[in-house]
Amino acid sequence: MAGAGELTRDEARTVGMLVAVTAREDPERLALISPHGDRTFSELNANANRLVRTLRARGLEPGDAVALICSNRPEFVEAHQAAARGGFRMTCINWHLQHDEIAYIVENCEARAVIGDARFADQIGAACKEIPGASVRLAVAGQIEGFEDYAAALDADGSDPSDPVLGGTMLYTSGTTGRPKGVYRRRAPAVGGLGLQIAQVFKPDGAVERSLCTGPLYHAAPLAFSLAMPLNAGVGIVMMDGWDEVETLRLIEQHKVSNSHMVATMFQRLLALPEEIRGKYDLSSLQFVLHGAAPTPVHVKKAIIDWFGPVVYEYYAATEGGGCFIDSEEWLRKPGSVGQPSPGQVLQVRDDSGTEVPRGTTGTVYFKAPDVGRFEYFKDEKKTSSAYSGDFFTLGDHGYMDEDDYVFLTGRTSELIISGGVNIYPAEVDAILIMHDAVADAATVGIPNEDWGEEVRAVVQLADGVEPTEALKDELVQFVRERLAHYKCPRAVDFDPELPRHETGKIYRRLVRDRYWADRQKKI
Repeated sequence: MAGAGELTRDEARTVGMLVAVTAREDPERLALISPHGDRTFSELNANANRLVRTLRARGLEPGDAVALICSNRPEFVEAHQAAARGGFRMTCINWHLQHDEIAYIVENCEARAVIGDARFADQIGAACKEIPGASVRLAVAGQIEGFEDYAAALDADGSDPSDPVLGGTMLYTSGTTGRPKGVYRRRAPAVGGLGLQIAQVFKPDGAVERSLCTGPLYHAAPLAFSLAMPLNAGVGIVMMDGWDEVETLRLIEQHKVSNSHMVATMFQRLLALPEEIRGKYDLSSLQFVLHGAAPTPVHVKKAIIDWFGPVVYEYYAATEGGGCFIDSEEWLRKPGSVGQPSPGQVLQVRDDSGTEVPRGTTGTVYFKAPDVGRFEYFKDEKKTSSAYSGDFFTLGDHGYMDEDDYVFLTGRTSELIISGGVNIYPAEVDAILIMHDAVADAATVGIPNEDWGEEVRAVVQLADGVEPTEALKDELVQFVRERLAHYKCPRAVDFDPELPRHETGKIYRRLVRDRYWADRQKKI
């Protein structure tokens, strides 16, 4: 093969070296701007090359696994780029996890190397003590017991390798039931569908564009849409290390940010800012604001489009795959939809027997798996087989497709409330509750009921400055009853000062539900 410095963009794509092309063409363009240091494309590319040589010198070969536990800082990106061109399989681990949870993933993914952020030294050090297989250990920005210093270990040679090998990632599910599972693909899927729709937005046009990374990079969506896609297109990234609504607006204005990825909770918190703060910042540089991860209430999304303009795009997918996509204009015609299936993506809605249902009928949403690059759960054939129904798989979501092929989600199978044999989708109730001025967020769950099996209970996080009172509880129940069929409405409301959340900002509904079922489980 040609030397890496001579690769065309198409050739570079096949070996994970697109950043090297930008480094060659525009070496001083800023690739990363972060509270922990900046990198030009030339610096980022050279450090990724140094890390490839460092890992190879310590015995790693293409196909070997690397575990990364790191905050949003340049070294995370260097490691990700090194895996992409070194042929390594990288697992990015949620640094919020406890040491035993980290240890399970490091061991399960068969990591031969661990790169850890010293900010989390206690849990990383404890996790790795009993894992002899991970013999290469590098500590970023400080010391971790038993680890080498990352910066000191980097090879001196930052030139492009003559033999790059395309690597990839294997991320783990959030583990809402049982242990988390690695989503593994033996071969990379063909470029197309949702990925191609979104990647086209990041095609460089000669202008200096900036992408704002708002979420933790260990999560699949920021990793793909706030890191890999922009960088591969030569777009520089402004990295946040912890999200704040006012800082988001300030960074957009300061760096003339053109694109970003956000989640519904971020929209809600931005909209909750006082008008004088919202109007203080110039957001006219925004061209593309992508969101997903959780359904966004209709009134929230409409308000964001009114504010940002028709630059808001939504996708529906998961680590396992799938894909729907919708722009602002389409959404305003089909409010509440997550879009049409992406090109080449086949979607079906099925009933409990596995039979496809008519348009407009709610059921479980299934996607057809690609012919190449199908996912499997790493070292778990049973869970893999349970996810598939023939050539189709499901993410566990319920919804329907209308006559124009637009998909609407109504909730998840695991969140469904069944009261007296009737299915109730808590997302419907939540969407009504957060329309109330007193409500910051809500999590509706099913709680035990001796006669009906479950009854509907709303758990509400109040807006700042609102006092929790019994009268307000009654008011919120009535507010929902005026807008939804009564059988869907909560019988009562409880208050929670801080609802539990996933790292993406989504409410961790299972933890809310478990509070009410704990006594029942003890009795059983």
